[in-house]
Amino acid sequence: MLTMTTLRAFTCDDLFKFNNMRTQAVLNFLLKYGIPFYLQYLAHWPEYFIVAEAPGGELMGYIMGKAEGSVAREEWHGHVTALSVAPEFRRLGLAAKLMEMLEEISERKGGFFVDLFVRVSNQVAVNMYKQLGYSVYRTVIEYYSASNGEPDEDAYDMRKALSRDTEKKSIIPLPHPVRPEDIE
Repeated sequence: MLTMTTLRAFTCDDLFKFNNMRTQAVLNFLLKYGIPFYLQYLAHWPEYFIVAEAPGGELMGYIMGKAEGSVAREEWHGHVTALSVAPEFRRLGLAAKLMEMLEEISERKGGFFVDLFVRVSNQVAVNMYKQLGYSVYRTVIEYYSASNGEPDEDAYDMRKALSRDTEKKSIIPLPHPVRPEDIE
C-alpha cells in the first residue's frame, strides 16, 4: 500500500480533506487550536508539514512540526507537533515514514535532536516511538488539559538524538519530572 502512497507538502486545501481522519485526536487538535494554528505552521515551517495521500486523493495521514531552540546551548531541534494516521491506514508503516521524513529535514537543518510530547497513557504511541529510536527524556506533569472534569494528564517528552549530537547529550534523561511552565 505504501508504494502507491504520495508523500507531499501540505496545502491549505488539505484542511478540508480531514473527513476520514476525524479521529478523536485530530478533532481535539482542531477544536483546541483551530485552522489559524495549522496555517501558521504552514507559513512558518512548510517543509515540516507533510501529508500522505492515497491514489484516490484521500488523506491517509500527516505530520506537522517545526524547528526551534538555541544553537548556542545545543538545543536547536526538530519538534513533532502532530502526527496522525487515519484508522484504516494504520499498521502499514506510514507513521514511521512520516517521522523519518521529519527527522531527515531536522538533520539537514542542523538539529541536535527531534522531540515530541505524548500522553503517558498512550502506550501504543509510546511503544511505536521507542521502536523508532526515541527515549523518554522527561515527564511533564499535567501537560495535557483534561475536559469533562477529568484530571489533567502527564506527558512524556521523548527525544531522538541526531548526528550533530555526537555525545548524545540531548537524550540524557532528567531525574525528576517538570511542570509545563518549566519547559522552554
